[in-house]
Amino acid sequence: MKTLALVLCLTAVCAVTSSAEPAAGESGVSAAPAVASLTAEQIAADVLGTMDRSADPCQDFYRYACGAWLDNTELPPDRPRWSRSFTAIRESNKEVQRELIEDAAADSSGDPASRLVGTYYGACMDEAAVENAGIAPLEPLFEAIDSVQDVKSLLEMTGELYRYGIDPLLGAQVFADLKDPDYNILNILQGGLGMPDMDYYVSEDEKKRELLAEYEKHVARMFTLLGDKEKIAAKKASQIVAFETELAKNSRTRTELRQLDKMYNRVDRTGLKELTPELPWDSFFEAAGHADVDDINVMTPEFFEALQDILGTTDLDVLRTYLKWTVVDRTANRLPSAFVDANFDFFGRKLSGQQEIQPRWKRCVDATSGALGEPLGKLYVDRMFAGDSRDKALEMINDIFAAFDANLASVDWLDDATRWRAHQKLVAVRSKIGYPDTWRDYSGLELTPEGYFANAAAVAVFDFDYEANKIGEPVDREEWGWPPQTVNAGYLSTQNEIMFPAGILQPPFFHRDFPAAMNYGSIGLAIGHELTHGFDDQGRKFDPTGTMHEWWETEVAERYEKQAQCVADFYSAYEVEPGVHVNGELTLGENIADIGGIKLARQAYKIWEERYSTPEPLIEGLTHEQLFWVAAGQTWCTVVSPEYLRQQVTTDPHTPAMYRVYGPLSNLQGFAEAFQCEPGTPMSPKDQCEVW
Repeated sequence: MKTLALVLCLTAVCAVTSSAEPAAGESGVSAAPAVASLTAEQIAADVLGTMDRSADPCQDFYRYACGAWLDNTELPPDRPRWSRSFTAIRESNKEVQRELIEDAAADSSGDPASRLVGTYYGACMDEAAVENAGIAPLEPLFEAIDSVQDVKSLLEMTGELYRYGIDPLLGAQVFADLKDPDYNILNILQGGLGMPDMDYYVSEDEKKRELLAEYEKHVARMFTLLGDKEKIAAKKASQIVAFETELAKNSRTRTELRQLDKMYNRVDRTGLKELTPELPWDSFFEAAGHADVDDINVMTPEFFEALQDILGTTDLDVLRTYLKWTVVDRTANRLPSAFVDANFDFFGRKLSGQQEIQPRWKRCVDATSGALGEPLGKLYVDRMFAGDSRDKALEMINDIFAAFDANLASVDWLDDATRWRAHQKLVAVRSKIGYPDTWRDYSGLELTPEGYFANAAAVAVFDFDYEANKIGEPVDREEWGWPPQTVNAGYLSTQNEIMFPAGILQPPFFHRDFPAAMNYGSIGLAIGHELTHGFDDQGRKFDPTGTMHEWWETEVAERYEKQAQCVADFYSAYEVEPGVHVNGELTLGENIADIGGIKLARQAYKIWEERYSTPEPLIEGLTHEQLFWVAAGQTWCTVVSPEYLRQQVTTDPHTPAMYRVYGPLSNLQGFAEAFQCEPGTPMSPKDQCEVW
């Protein structure tokens, strides 16, 4: 089923950063391969070259840790955001993956992974073939859409489109039942929008209203590229925006979608029909090729009740036009350059502030990695993942787990019963590091060198059936949700596990030659962050087995909510531009994880110091303790476009980068002690918030 970024951190994986982050920039220590050796001089030069040591760390630690890098780093024109850590590594990884893919394309050994990866990338790069094909790949779908004559055939068409990775009207994803996590179910929820969030349709904010108007122009432009006259295209665009606005009006906000206990409404097909008797769900599932689906969670039931009314009162011509729009919108980057450029002009330039589109090879690397993550990941691990990295990461994980356990005794709002239950959950957490032990079987997937659009469709159908076949079946707890080349880390509530792919286990997060203070301040922060997600405002609702229910004492749960509200209010005071604030409720889980994560990482580093003799400080003028905090701060050095920043505070559960330095560090006394910050200074406010 179509995986929705909207629900990734709500019900599946809570990541340390948003997954869709672009990249292109400088080389150096921050982009070095994981297997390369580093000297103390190289490491020190990179840390010092990033800092502005003339800044007062108690006044502005983000400037102190990142100032020189910020002064010397221009936002690349093909990026809306560029960070010293995540984006730089992703860019470096992209170069590595390109080499791997090109080697795979030249591989004559018959290796299945090499054959698939090389074929997919080659077809993507064959721009002439894409141009020659024109819009012919869309025509069979458009002809089928033209045959839609009623709601029944509309749902049939929707089910067929879902097989091809095209998701009109609703969102759907297969993952573990929140209250019976040993089994997979189908989860359906609100969807069907072309803009990034419902707020863009209903907000009175002037800039969002302007963007909605630009979106309507973009829709019209795409229809003119399909061959419509301008007036007809403009009429269709107006109808689509009006239709999507009705969907948006009946959608929950992102903050509301975070309330997992309000996102559970388990039904069978009979219950789904009772909820929405006017929607012919049998037609949807039969057309999708899985007529027997019966294990369903309706995450937003009120949306589907409204949807049946909207579909029943909307002209069929508008519905057919909407389906065609969804097809071209979701497949635009596989079409000729006129469509690609138009798509970028709105979603890249106007919505995100990205000035130039990325070179085609980068887009094709991303597309190949997205379509064939594990076959490419297998090649990536063989070249990039240092043999002892798993052991070193596991040592840090064990230290951070020990720090969490020790810290439980000092959490004064807990009672003994809940403290013991938290301990039981902690010891039940599983760790996945680097790459899966068993790789997914792709033997049933056939690709062709000539057809990029056809290959993308073949992968979509292959993945759709793979996911849909899980419904009602036991959860495979050894399966990975991300390929190894992913530069991210995650926590999965229903499996109570943390995951660290090989892609993130490299500088500036991690290196076997880094001083321990740096490793604990950077990747240690990420480990602590993910572990704390198991105990954030939503993660705490899942017990050690991954089952969602209230397993805390009532009074303790109430005290937790009070602690969490302090964090929400603290972050809501941050203003990214006049009148535009961080949404402390939307970002609450990530902010709790940031504060708890860096606190755990520091305590774990203290455990490491007790275990080993500590060498002399690496950088003159910085103690080991200070280097730890600098490494944590430098994780978030970021330049970003104003447009992207506005989009981020609307759609992203992660707080913008600079506040991921200000917020956690200013709420921890250990930071103030390390830099001797007086109470009342910006980095040591008198009123502080802390959950764990």
